[in-house]
Amino acid sequence: MILTRWRYFLLLVGVVVMSGWVAAAQPPGGGFDFPDEEEEAPSWSDDIRAQALDIGLVVAFNALAFTSFFKKSVTLKLVTLIASVIYIGFWKSTLLSIVNVFGLFGGNLPIFRYSLAWYLLAAITIVSTILWGRVYCGRICAFGALTQLMDAVLPKKLRVDVPPAIERRAIWIKYGFLVALVGYYVVTKDLARPVQYAEPFWMFSLFGTTPMWIGLGILLTATVFVRNLYCRFLCPVGAALGILSNLTVFQIKRWSECKTCKICEKTCEWGAIRGPKIIKTECVRCDDCERLYLDQQKCPHWIILRRKSAKVFTSA
Repeated sequence: MILTRWRYFLLLVGVVVMSGWVAAAQPPGGGFDFPDEEEEAPSWSDDIRAQALDIGLVVAFNALAFTSFFKKSVTLKLVTLIASVIYIGFWKSTLLSIVNVFGLFGGNLPIFRYSLAWYLLAAITIVSTILWGRVYCGRICAFGALTQLMDAVLPKKLRVDVPPAIERRAIWIKYGFLVALVGYYVVTKDLARPVQYAEPFWMFSLFGTTPMWIGLGILLTATVFVRNLYCRFLCPVGAALGILSNLTVFQIKRWSECKTCKICEKTCEWGAIRGPKIIKTECVRCDDCERLYLDQQKCPHWIILRRKSAKVFTSA
């Protein structure tokens, strides 16, 4: 176990070092290229050719992410998290932000023809949330990926398990942030100030004021003790996707034995399982419970089926 954590630690250090190098190698501005409207617009074919690499990389990354999701592979998920930190985080520095939620109210979204890769990522996020839930939060968001890699490295003895009674109340904080930030934007039309201090995503562009870096340091230090702290309790984008996830079509299957079994509830690191019920707004489709469902040596459903089959065979 110790050797495994050291391997994860060395891997995480390598990811951060490589990502910093990638960010430093980026041209000023980083992110997906959103030209100004005033520029002379080339033809659609020219625009598509100019953005072909970005579009291809978004498709390739999401193909990896959803392959890991459907296969329930721990290894592929780890590769996806690393790719998210490097590509979505440091290389593009373009995560879905509360700014994009503001855009739904004020029409302040990127120009479509110049931002095809970004719209593709946004469309995949919305459609996948409706179909399967918060897959974006679980393996595509770069900050969420970073904190999950931290969680894989850090010793379990450092973690503090939030009491369920407190956790059930704390998850509402992010919804309060979402309402407050959207309300602030509707009144002021100010995009800059609330985002600087409400989201830590700017860290991937290596840009921030001294108070912002201090705040980030405090947040990451707190994350050492409370796993996925920001994603679970503070992220306004996660809150918005949580609201959308109420429409989820393909939900996680539950066995009748789930009414009394607590194995998955104790395993869930997101506080998304309460007895027989999965809280769709909090579930990020991390695969932990679904892998347990498929484990015929641990899941009571399969154990009970084997015992019933053995009794039938014996009586026959």
